[in-house]
Amino acid sequence: MVADRSEVGLASARPSGEPGPRRRPKNRKAQIVGVAARAFAERGYHPVGVDEIAAEVGISGPALYRHFSNKYAMLVAAAEMGAQQLVDAAHAADHPELEPEPRLTALIRGITEHTIDCRREGGLYRWERRYLESADRARIRVIYADLHDTFTAPIAELYPEADPADNSLRAAAVLSAIGSVTGHRTALSNARLVSLLNDICWDILRADLPPAPAPVTGDPIVRGLPVISKREQLLTEAIRIFGRQGYHEASIEEIGAAAGINASSVYRYFSSKSDLLAAAFHRTGERVAIANAEALSEATSRADAAVRIAERFARMTFTMPEILPVYFAEFSNLPASEQHRLRSIQRQNVLEWANLLEGDQIEARFRVHAAIGQVIDVGRRLRFDTRPQNLARVRALMSAVLLGGHAPGEG
Repeated sequence: MVADRSEVGLASARPSGEPGPRRRPKNRKAQIVGVAARAFAERGYHPVGVDEIAAEVGISGPALYRHFSNKYAMLVAAAEMGAQQLVDAAHAADHPELEPEPRLTALIRGITEHTIDCRREGGLYRWERRYLESADRARIRVIYADLHDTFTAPIAELYPEADPADNSLRAAAVLSAIGSVTGHRTALSNARLVSLLNDICWDILRADLPPAPAPVTGDPIVRGLPVISKREQLLTEAIRIFGRQGYHEASIEEIGAAAGINASSVYRYFSSKSDLLAAAFHRTGERVAIANAEALSEATSRADAAVRIAERFARMTFTMPEILPVYFAEFSNLPASEQHRLRSIQRQNVLEWANLLEGDQIEARFRVHAAIGQVIDVGRRLRFDTRPQNLARVRALMSAVLLGGHAPGEG
């Protein structure tokens, strides 16, 4: 009799209860990438260990290395997969045969639903791209350019007379508003969130954008005088270096050199690098709190106060763009005792801002986070150029997000 080599035949030949041979899932590599993306997005690239990722997947460290040579390879794969999935979702939702408005509505819905499904890992590229090598970052940037162009095309059809730069900026603003949900964990039902983000995106698309500034010619104007206090210099340089290259890549020697002192002298002002990071968080939180208080004292209405906070937040960020990666992406590197307290300060600043908005307060918090996203993502597209015209454009987008397209004093 010929032996039966089917799985059923093999199973029948085993003693009762003995497990069959383990088979490696066909999607094991994608499974690893998904787990890595969530871990990197939630805790940052450096704090996450390879063994943690392997344990979450249910395999050993050596088994993981059969798929990826090192942790950096997982970061690249996670960032690239996230970008490609967004583009695939956009292409699947895009219907060029439709009129611009229904075409954009379908695109917004498609990307929104995908982003909600991937909310835990969706913010990976926004912050952790600092750790990508230039060639990898450039390759992934091409994928995001495809996503951006997919949105820009129907916006250009909707506004055929508009400056192409305005249409491009609106596309970036819409994508930023949708992506902002990955930066916080405020809960809302999927149906309500899809509807809210659709409204916010159309508020952006219908906003009046002030004219763009003329191209820069000659040397840029340098404004502001350097601080004299050595402690303040160290804190300023630490924020810049942490923001550009990340906490783990920065050294006390580098921070000290940027402030004009040696490493041993840094410890006269800060006990450790983590102490510097905590001070950077406190300083940023203080600046936001002061901006909130000033806006409230000057405002003529709640809506006016919300926009005044937006103006100050944008100006603060454009003056020192590195402050946001520190404020939003370095929590896991703080001492545990500091994390809870500083998170509370951050939430309180958002709540005070959201309380100025009309309507449902949970939806208002989503609007505030979407407005912050305009500063992060549109600011990057504008290269954080601090000329008043650029700040006015960001203010217009933030006002539309916060107030549903109605500036203070309008109907």
